[in-house]
Amino acid sequence: MRHLFVGLICILTAVGIQMVHSASLTSRPGQIETTILGKHLTWLLLASLSGYVASRVSAEWLQRHSGLLFRIFVVLLVLVLIPGVGARINGARRWLRFSGLSMQPSEFGRLVLPILAAALLTRLRATGGMTLRTLPRTLFPLILVLPLVAKQPDLGATLFLASGYLLCLFLGGWPLRWFVMVPLCIAPAAASLLILKPYQLQRISGFLATWQDPAQAPWQIRQSLLSLGSGGLHGTGIGSGWQKLSYLPEANTDFVFAVIGEELGLIGTITICLLWIAVFFTGQSLLKHLPRLSFEKILGQTLLFQLVFQAMANIAVVTSMVPPKGVPHPFISYGGTNLLVSLTAVGLIIGLSRSVPADSIAGSPK
Repeated sequence: MRHLFVGLICILTAVGIQMVHSASLTSRPGQIETTILGKHLTWLLLASLSGYVASRVSAEWLQRHSGLLFRIFVVLLVLVLIPGVGARINGARRWLRFSGLSMQPSEFGRLVLPILAAALLTRLRATGGMTLRTLPRTLFPLILVLPLVAKQPDLGATLFLASGYLLCLFLGGWPLRWFVMVPLCIAPAAASLLILKPYQLQRISGFLATWQDPAQAPWQIRQSLLSLGSGGLHGTGIGSGWQKLSYLPEANTDFVFAVIGEELGLIGTITICLLWIAVFFTGQSLLKHLPRLSFEKILGQTLLFQLVFQAMANIAVVTSMVPPKGVPHPFISYGGTNLLVSLTAVGLIIGLSRSVPADSIAGSPK
């Protein structure tokens, strides 16, 4: 089962290599296409090494160093907000640049926050359980991180990190009543983070108008739907799509799924969806032997859910099921940090699936 899981990820990654190269073509092909593919392959090499190392890291090491990983993550989020250190692109300060490569620190929260949450829950359960006195301690990481990410600004990442952290708490047996009580208590503070800027309101209003008056829809959504529609059943063929030639924005990143729809057709998009369904159920099978409330099971399931949910969110944006937002497609979109984090998450899932928690020997609930 582990080999099947890795094989499915390799297929998605191979599709990503092909589609990143194809979607990067412009109306005037030149050196830039080779440069983009070269950067993607460089990040893929780094991501593969990171995934391999992650698969060899023990659950005990992750628990013991969860606090250190969180502190490093917070430092990176602070650095990216410092003028002259963080790179500003399109009005947002989300990246750190070094040696010609860009890194988006908020992406690492998809790994760090679930590790910290799973470690906190496991530690609390071993030292007397979860009570109201432990509530501030459990929520403090989220309260600290979300304003830093929202400040960049990155509303999508803010919501994604919050949902991933809360999902980890849910899988870890956090009392359900707290999921009702906590939002009511922090609603005023959360509202200040979620105040929409004019361009965000324009995206939402354009999305609402998409199915009533397509002329009012955001440009990227119109071009995305046109790409999907022009592909038909079989597609135009690899490299033969027209929309990516300066018509479809972010063709090799957030909207690469639209390029798949145009060049590989409905068959190609359905195949990608089926691959993700297979990844989810295969990953669940890898983790099913772990005790339900063990650190390994909580973290492994959270990472798996996050990967699949991100793919679903990307497809939903491309097909105009939700308002347009920058959500890369794991393993397929061009983007170094996202690829690095995604393959590291896969490595962690594989490593956790090999674990034999002490809880299982003691007979913890399954």
